[in-house]
Amino acid sequence: MASVCFYFQVHQPWRLRHYTVFDRTQDYFDEHKNAEICRKVARKCYLPTNRLILELVERHNGRFRVSYSITGTILEQLQKYAPEVISTFDALARTGCVEFLAETYYHSLSFLYSRQEFKQQIAKHSELMLSLFHQRPRVFRNTELIYCNELAMAIDEIDEFDAIITEGADHILGYRSPNFVYQPPNCNRVKLLMKNYRLSDDIAFRFSNRGWSQWPLTADKFAQWVNQVNGNGHVVNLFMDYETFGEHQWEDTGIFDFMRYLPEYVLSHPDNDFKTPSEVIAAYPALGTVDVPHIISWADTERDLSAWLGNSMQSNALHELYRLENKIKQTADEILLSDWRKLQTSDHFYYMCTKYFSDGDVHKYFNPYNSPYDSYINFMNVISNISKRCDDILKKNKKEMEGRPQHSGVGS
Repeated sequence: MASVCFYFQVHQPWRLRHYTVFDRTQDYFDEHKNAEICRKVARKCYLPTNRLILELVERHNGRFRVSYSITGTILEQLQKYAPEVISTFDALARTGCVEFLAETYYHSLSFLYSRQEFKQQIAKHSELMLSLFHQRPRVFRNTELIYCNELAMAIDEIDEFDAIITEGADHILGYRSPNFVYQPPNCNRVKLLMKNYRLSDDIAFRFSNRGWSQWPLTADKFAQWVNQVNGNGHVVNLFMDYETFGEHQWEDTGIFDFMRYLPEYVLSHPDNDFKTPSEVIAAYPALGTVDVPHIISWADTERDLSAWLGNSMQSNALHELYRLENKIKQTADEILLSDWRKLQTSDHFYYMCTKYFSDGDVHKYFNPYNSPYDSYINFMNVISNISKRCDDILKKNKKEMEGRPQHSGVGS
């Protein structure tokens, strides 16, 4: 049996505007740029791909199934700039063939810095999934598939999730295949689904590469690769950014036609099917335990944290950001809290990356700043203003408390 498990990451950050040391406003985010990119990606990717997925679910009578993790930051933008996309995700949810996963609401690195904030963001995101799509998530994915044994234990303690999805890194799996269900050590309930990065990246990265030995990638060819898992595994975990369709791989590459015909070819083999992550966990036992003592991610060739914590600028920016947590929450100011949380999105630190060679080229391509140093300076200018706002609110609150009449507490 070979079950194909599609998981798509849907995310866009709240991008910062150019913010100098002389700025005094609380207007940190680039309204024009965020609206422009959100609408462009909605037009090129979200709307056409959602309609295609819905068409495929209906055409194959519910046998085609997928899952999504949609960040709170992109959902906020879609509600503001492209609400029609929300309705198409709702239509997919109503089919009963689509699963929505949990993650940190702000696509943050909070697990590394604040367990309280980490759990609060998961709860906030789960409530949003329930509110919008009438599903309370049972499967968790951390930002950038960041994972280790300690994270598994933290999720296991929450006692709401049955599984975690992460990267099938070679240095972790060794001789083992990502095409089985696994279990973390010292956990009572959660299972592990590990990305088949070779087959995932064939679609997400290599699809339009004319220099690739397997180009052009057709649906029937890919289905044959899936067929080879029969007898050698239970599940093919295809995890990728949703923007693969129409944005990273443009429509004229044939990516939509590939997806249109893939279910037909996969399902033509009698032992193949499509399952959501929860269905995979329910169908297959854990083959064994995977020990991940050190943190992994799905980024770059290293599969580590170096995309977000590889230099002193990134480390300093993250430290200064989370150093404000207690003061921010003491203010009880919801606008300030929201601004601070939007700054936690991992993209802001990705823009500060100074890596080079092949991975560096990718970082440079997606960086809206002229240099990582410009990104760092801009971010720290915003942090400085956030910190001042926080101090001003706390001083005001203290004055108000001191000005209130004191009661002795003695009854009359």
